[in-house]
Amino acid sequence: MIKDSPNPPLDSASLHAAAHRAINHYLKPTADPELPPDGLFTLCADLDSETLLANASQDLASVQALTVHLAFEVDGSHRDVALGICRMLEGIQMMVDRMLDLYEVPEQADPA
Repeated sequence: MIKDSPNPPLDSASLHAAAHRAINHYLKPTADPELPPDGLFTLCADLDSETLLANASQDLASVQALTVHLAFEVDGSHRDVALGICRMLEGIQMMVDRMLDLYEVPEQADPA
């Protein structure tokens, strides 16, 4: 089919402006004022120390289990590195567990 009229001239400046608006809309969303601009992970501000320490202890135990598994999968100097990391994690785990012990509140007997 033959067109009766030629294509209208395109205004490239308005096309570029529209393209930039679309890109900025999808790739540069407005920042949430409650989240830090450079942080991937955030923590709730109202968490108490015991909760933070308990979660840190569980995470350390998980990383330690991964490292032990890795140590038995590799040989040579890589195994030595994995076991060294595991030992450091054990020390950190002991310190965190000690802090959790200090936070334990002794049970009080009933005054009745």
